[in-house]
Amino acid sequence: MGIRNCKKCNRIFADDNFDLCPICRNGDLEEFKIVKDYLYDHPGADIQTVSEVTGVDTKKILKFLREGKLEIRDDSPNLLLDCERCGAPINTGRFCSKCVNEMEREFKSAISGNASSTKKDLGKNSDKMYIAERHKR
Repeated sequence: MGIRNCKKCNRIFADDNFDLCPICRNGDLEEFKIVKDYLYDHPGADIQTVSEVTGVDTKKILKFLREGKLEIRDDSPNLLLDCERCGAPINTGRFCSKCVNEMEREFKSAISGNASSTKKDLGKNSDKMYIAERHKR
C-alpha cells in the first residue's frame, strides 16, 4: 500500500484508490448531504439557487449529478447535463440510456470477439511453444 497526496488539500494519506484524503471525502459527503436535504425540501430549485442557499459550489453540484448521486426531475426545464456520447439531454450520469445500451452491446461483442480469437491462437498450428508441448518432446 502506497501513499499519495490529496488532490484538494495536498495532504499525504495512505493510498486507498481515492483522489481525496479521508478528511476531504468527509467534507464532500457533508456538502452532498446539505444539497440533498435542501432538494428534498425544495424539489423544484435550480442549481444556482441551491448553490447560493447551501453554500456548495455549482461545479460540485454538477459533479454530484454526473456521478449519479443527484438527479434532475423530468418536469424541470433546467436540463443542464448532456450525454457525453451523443449530446442528448439527460437527468443524471454521463450517458443517456440509448448510448449505455449501445456501448454495452459493443463491449459484449468486443469481449466475445477477443475470446474466439484467443481460442484460435491456442491451436496445435500455433507458432508459439507452450510448456505442455515442451514436456512432450
